[in-house]
Amino acid sequence: MALYSEKVMDHFINPRNVGVIEDANGVGEVGNAKCGDIMKMYLKIEDDTIKDVKFETFGCASAIASSSMATELIKGQPVSEAMKLTNKAVAEALDGLPDYKMHCSVLAEEAIRAALEDYNNKSKSNGG
Repeated sequence: MALYSEKVMDHFINPRNVGVIEDANGVGEVGNAKCGDIMKMYLKIEDDTIKDVKFETFGCASAIASSSMATELIKGQPVSEAMKLTNKAVAEALDGLPDYKMHCSVLAEEAIRAALEDYNNKSKSNGG
């Protein structure tokens, strides 16, 4: 059996939504000191909907694929739905990850939550 599913390989080789959103209103960065992976998520939220999402990830194939899939799962979704995203949903959407790589999907979930928290904090401080 192959180490990674075809979907993991596809999202690793052809990641979706890579880059920076210069005027992002939600940014989250998380890392895992044990493996060295770092993920940064950028959200552009308008009318409580994620209009755009991009990521920068320094890490292994699983980390890049998890970031890519996570952005695909929340793009166009209401903030309330994006908050419900779990690492399990990311891993399932990738047709599974090896057990020792599940932390990559956890990082993707945490990066999105951090970006959503940043958005919430900014909108509160802006009176929104």
